[in-house]
Amino acid sequence: MTIEFETPKPIENARFMLQTVADNMMRPISREMDENEHQIPFSYIEFMHSAMKAMGGMAGSLAPSEEKKPEDGKKRPSIGYQLLANQLEMLSWGDVGMYLITPGGGLGAAAVQAAGTTEQKAKFLARFSAEKPTFAAMCMTEPQAGSDTSAIRARAILDEATNEWVISGEKIFVTAGEKSFNEHVEFGKGFIVVWATIDPSAGRSGMRSFVVEAGTPGVKVTKLEHKMGIRVSDTAVITLDNARVPFENILGSPTVEKTTTGFKGAMATFDATRPLVAATGVGVARAALEEVKKMLAEQGVEIRYGLPRQKLTSIERDVMDMEILYKSAWLMVLKAVWMADNKQPNALESSMSKVRAGDIVTKITQKAVEMMGPLGYSREYLLEKWFRDAKITDIYEGTGQINRLVVARQVLGYSGAELR
Repeated sequence: MTIEFETPKPIENARFMLQTVADNMMRPISREMDENEHQIPFSYIEFMHSAMKAMGGMAGSLAPSEEKKPEDGKKRPSIGYQLLANQLEMLSWGDVGMYLITPGGGLGAAAVQAAGTTEQKAKFLARFSAEKPTFAAMCMTEPQAGSDTSAIRARAILDEATNEWVISGEKIFVTAGEKSFNEHVEFGKGFIVVWATIDPSAGRSGMRSFVVEAGTPGVKVTKLEHKMGIRVSDTAVITLDNARVPFENILGSPTVEKTTTGFKGAMATFDATRPLVAATGVGVARAALEEVKKMLAEQGVEIRYGLPRQKLTSIERDVMDMEILYKSAWLMVLKAVWMADNKQPNALESSMSKVRAGDIVTKITQKAVEMMGPLGYSREYLLEKWFRDAKITDIYEGTGQINRLVVARQVLGYSGAELR
């Protein structure tokens, strides 16, 4: 199969609609949301929930909706992840922090999609089409287990008398954790997906994920982080103290074998979501690039395409270099999500797109601030905000360093134990 670069009509339509949302509902309040950390833009959330239901999908989710069967009965190539990448890029162009609080399944739904049974998917993913906006989150990082997810200490013990899992541990840096777990009258019943070990002696083989529904006794949101960027998005600390979860809420087999099945469930989630997170960084990069070109045009500076490089001004060369970075990153994202849609292994391309996006969004937003001087540094414009928002792309969903390790292992054929 070959990649088609002509944008499918459903993606064009989705981008057009979300451009309107970004222009009219995100950009006008972007500064206000940044300066009032954790304030909830209810009108945006309610509108997006209604819009996503009308579209039959979950723009805020990192799990693609089921595609409808064509009326003519002919099989069409899947475009679910490609559609999501385009949706996320456009929403992040509007405001990446607000995108992160768009109602939908987020990483929690992605984990269910990657490792859940048919029954679990039907039970937990259906609630994102319910009457009220609903959120989900993934709880993996711990104080001693960041990039090294195999070091997770959260424990899940099966109580055979009640046939329930008893989970204890602490999870940090949980994106949308507060909205997903705390019960709000304005929102539907969400859930968090908690990674824990059912057998510490088994290492990675003992890792499993569990769906923990909002309001479960023994689980508390104990802190909301104050951050440099994406400030409207809640990033929570969640503690679990003998929290009881139904047996059937485990994602994957409850039997520990001499395999890394549980760990591979986490990695499968990342292979699907890393290019989508990369797409959000590309959206921020495009926002900064377009704003710089607009501000230069207002000052009468024209970018003269087609001339030999030695005849261009320094500013023209800088803008063109930024455009090259942006377009190369976007092409890598498109390849990774195309492979996901066509069910091709994409661990290499997924991590490559994440590395590239984390690099280019930081460079482009920094250069944008630099080129505009005092105007770029001023809070009168959004350039400095995008600079602060950008860096998270290189940190969450696997740091740039960890993803470089993944790429090196894939290219050189080494295992994790052989190349650390």
